[in-house]
Amino acid sequence: MSSRDVTPAVPEGTGERFEELVRVMNRLRSPGGCEWDGAQTHASLLRYLVEEAYEVVEAVESPNNTGDARAGNRSELVEELGDILLQVVFHARIGQEHAAGDAFDITDIMAAVTEKLVRRHPLVFGDQPAQDGVPDVDTTLAGDPPGPARATQEELSARWDAVKRSEKPHRTNVFDGMPPALPALALAEKALSKARRHGVENTPGPTGTQDTAALERAEAEFGDRLLEQVRAASAVGLDSERALRGAVRRYIAMNNRPI
Repeated sequence: MSSRDVTPAVPEGTGERFEELVRVMNRLRSPGGCEWDGAQTHASLLRYLVEEAYEVVEAVESPNNTGDARAGNRSELVEELGDILLQVVFHARIGQEHAAGDAFDITDIMAAVTEKLVRRHPLVFGDQPAQDGVPDVDTTLAGDPPGPARATQEELSARWDAVKRSEKPHRTNVFDGMPPALPALALAEKALSKARRHGVENTPGPTGTQDTAALERAEAEFGDRLLEQVRAASAVGLDSERALRGAVRRYIAMNNRPI
């Protein structure tokens, strides 16, 4: 029996704790609350959202942790994820102050993400078959045992892209929807991933059968080579971040095309 079989669907006290957080945020933002909190805007909070995201990464990758909240850094991971949640609640509270027609609150955010999860997993939450014979994305990602309905990586990508296209019909080119402010390496990974899914990039993507130990060794070796490249660039006054960003922009410009 997996841990998922015994985990409660909604942990006890979830509603009460969440309502308490929303009330505290409202108090801080309201007249007579905190001057700093009251002065913030969506734009002014962006730097904190980015910082908190990196701190979650640090908590997950710290010693004695392999992705789960284990004893070594449970408290750190809980704290950093709490800071991310605070950012969401903070933006939601600011959204309540927008002009009529543009205002939103935390219930709008929760409804939107819940509807998206349900919409993108029709074989889990509905009784209709997958479109065009493409299996639902959950058939492999959920960790189920192999079976005849198990999707390949290509089928998963096709299914996901079909759902995304139906949700965002305005994205008509291969690289549409890429956040331009991503760090250079993340931007490069995102661009190459999109290129592979749309047949622009012919190099194969990762398979699900790679040996974990071998993959870790290869990643460490690649990291060493990458550091050497950055060291060499730094020695002659080059900015590695800017250089890679420029290379990714050129790659996108050369390979962008209608989907």
